[in-house]
Amino acid sequence: MDYDDDYDDEDEMPDIEAYPTLISVVRFNKFLTNVPWFNDLGEPLEAEALGAARDYMDALGFPDAFVAEIENWDDAGHAAGNPDWNSDWWEAEEQLRMGLTTKALELMEEEDLNLALTQISATASPLITAAVEAVTDEQDIEDQELIRAAIGSALQCCHQAALVLAAGEEDSHPFALKYKLFEQGHWPIGITGRSFNIF
Repeated sequence: MDYDDDYDDEDEMPDIEAYPTLISVVRFNKFLTNVPWFNDLGEPLEAEALGAARDYMDALGFPDAFVAEIENWDDAGHAAGNPDWNSDWWEAEEQLRMGLTTKALELMEEEDLNLALTQISATASPLITAAVEAVTDEQDIEDQELIRAAIGSALQCCHQAALVLAAGEEDSHPFALKYKLFEQGHWPIGITGRSFNIF
């Protein structure tokens, strides 16, 4: 998730020179169009994806968790709707999100951060929605709640990854690692019990 190259259209984002980490957020926004959203759902995870998943679990504080590869939409629905979500996992992610927000606000004004994150959402939303609708239409998936869950999960991860960049954190951050799974066409659904379910 390296988006630190120079960017020509600096006027598209607020006070780029004043807030250097926003350069990376702008680059990230531009590269969202290159992500193969949901292209490899149900396909076996390659070594890079498995490594990112393992590093994510370790960095988040779940070294005993293991990757559970989801093979189809029915199983994805069960995983996404499982009432036994690991609350510690959700809390760990929320604590990370709050920490990143605090750090980013030490580097820039809240208005500028919100504007940058809003732009990420505005760019990602139609791309992700179109990708999910295309794959679910092709496979005759009609579960609207599941479709919304897939879209929402990807949008949330874009927000999280943008916060990593805005806060000046590294590619080893758990949110950056989770985003890598989306970059490879998968859907990291979440941790249930000790299982990290990845479609």
